[in-house]
Amino acid sequence: MAERDGSGRKILGRSSSENPPVVSSTTGLPARPVLGRSSTGAAPSGTGFASEGLGNGRTGGTAVAQRHSRKRRPRKRTIFLCLIALVILVPVGCFAFGWSQFSKIPTVNVSAVLSPRGSRSGTNYLIVGTDSRAGIESNDPNSGAFLSGEVSGSRTDTIMVLHVDGSTTRLTSIPRDLWVTDPATGQKGRINSTFASGPSNLISAVEAIGIPVDQYLEINFVSFGRLVDAIGGITIDFPYPAVDDQSGLSIANSGPNHLNGAEALAYVRSRNYTEMVNGKWRVDGTADIGRTERQRVFLTALMNEVAGERNPFQLFAIPGSLGAGMKRGSTFSYTDAIGLAWALKDATPEMVVLPVTPRRTSGGADVLDLQPDARAAISGLAA
Repeated sequence: MAERDGSGRKILGRSSSENPPVVSSTTGLPARPVLGRSSTGAAPSGTGFASEGLGNGRTGGTAVAQRHSRKRRPRKRTIFLCLIALVILVPVGCFAFGWSQFSKIPTVNVSAVLSPRGSRSGTNYLIVGTDSRAGIESNDPNSGAFLSGEVSGSRTDTIMVLHVDGSTTRLTSIPRDLWVTDPATGQKGRINSTFASGPSNLISAVEAIGIPVDQYLEINFVSFGRLVDAIGGITIDFPYPAVDDQSGLSIANSGPNHLNGAEALAYVRSRNYTEMVNGKWRVDGTADIGRTERQRVFLTALMNEVAGERNPFQLFAIPGSLGAGMKRGSTFSYTDAIGLAWALKDATPEMVVLPVTPRRTSGGADVLDLQPDARAAISGLAA
């Protein structure tokens, strides 16, 4: 039966089965319907409404935030894991690459003649530059730096001892004309000729004058040039223009000059160093003493260039670029090389000069004898 209002008229638009409208207890008027809610006041139970949170802004915002949070968490985790991988894998990769390059350097078994450590705290590295010309073409524009002079047999052109004791570094250059007893033959001769019987014999000759040897490194002329070129050259500050026709040195201007491998070798090998002073050419009269100082300047510049290299792959690639012209003692490991590089990172070696006296032998050879007060200089290298 249709419902009627107070005047007896039918109420249209509602069946008799529908629930009566909800009347406000305060106003007596029908309450306004709330969208999204049934007339019973219950919220719709459809999954679409529940998931979107319609009719409840707070619930909907929380659900959206949770969903976005779930999206962000994997992204942050991925970034974090990538960073961890970089922190671990890059150093490991550099170390492995460096080791692979270092392992290409041929070794020389000299362990039998190396000095016992005893109570010494320092480590002495015998660094030998040989006069091998293997691999140098005569038509090379810089061949004068390498091919000048007559060579018979295998000899050393440069002999240096680098002493490292914590933050203290000392460098001495042993004159190649130093008159010593050859351990292999028992005969007197220049120390550079002892190398003809092998590196072990040279090490024994150096130890015989009182300088312990803990590690051995050898490099020939070709690899010497490659070493300098591998680090992009070195810069030497020349007080005056300088030349040496025998070594191939030619510096036209005073001040800082950037040298490539061949130019650096010509500088280190120079024994007839001539400078332009006040418009006149002046020959350096200090002979091997001046050469020793130039070798110290060179080694310091070389170490500064290596220490300043910021590209680890460029740094670790240096050993592999030297070829077979560089050799290391069988006890000189990759970790030893890293330790040495770290010790020399900011070092400026103190120059230790061995006092010598020039003389001419009965056979007419110009040689150098150690002076008695050389003991004091040598003792610092034996600490």
